[in-house]
Order: sequence, then structure tokens, then C-alpha cells
Amino acid sequence: MASSSKLRATKSDEGEELSIDMSPMIDMVFLLLIFFLVNATMIIVKMDPEVEPPVAKNSVKAEDGNGRIVINIREDGDLFTEQSQPIEDDDAVIDLVTKEKDRIVQQGYEPKLHLRGDKRSVFKHCRKVLRLSAKAGVDKVVFATYNFEG
Repeated sequence: MASSSKLRATKSDEGEELSIDMSPMIDMVFLLLIFFLVNATMIIVKMDPEVEPPVAKNSVKAEDGNGRIVINIREDGDLFTEQSQPIEDDDAVIDLVTKEKDRIVQQGYEPKLHLRGDKRSVFKHCRKVLRLSAKAGVDKVVFATYNFEG
């Protein structure tokens, strides 16, 4: 019986309540968050407001956004870069694609043409850009389209 009275005495002791200090855990979470934000690569394709891509029922979202060379084709067939700078002629397209291809290859990615053609433009403009891009050494193409479920 002596042991049970000792047990009761230890249980009845109201002593200091144990608690866990969460501040190091919160610090660690913030450090991990900052680490992942700094190491994440942001892939932003600037959209030309003058270009409205066509709707394609079976379109698939591209998984890899690295290595894209963006060329916008407006309704009247005018060509523009991602920064909305006009591309005057065929030689300018070849120069743009060649320079961007070299830069992308140095980064370790595979270059691909990201073609944003307006849905009202004629396909001959797209075909021209495809030929010039292939002449510059880029034969992989990503067509920009909208996909609406329905």
C-alpha cells in the first residue's frame, strides 16, 4: 500500500506544466519556404493582347515551359516577339530563332518554337514561320490554343 500512496502523491503533484517551444519549428518552416521560392524557376509567357489563339477541343497543356521561343502572329499576318517588338522580314525571324536557340542550348534546354497565332489569321503565315524556324535549326513546335470543356 505504500507504493500506491506514493503513486497518488506523484500524480497529485501539480508541478510545472510541460510545453513545447514552437518558435524553432516556425523558423524552420519560413527558411524552407524562402529556400523553395528562391530556387523555383518562374516561367512567364507574356501574352500579346492583339492575338486571340484558336479553340482546340483536344488541346493538351504543355508540361515543360523551358526553352520556348515565342513568336506572335496577329490577324493581319504581322509577326511580333514576346516583348511585342515587330519582326520585319524573313531574315529577322531566322536571326531571332538562331539567337534564342543558342541562348537556350547554353542553358541546357531543348529549344522549341512557341507559336501564338491569332484564330483569324491565315495558316500560310504560320507555315512561313515554321519553315523559317526549321531553317534556323528549331523543328519542335508548340501551338498556343485555348481548351474549353464542353
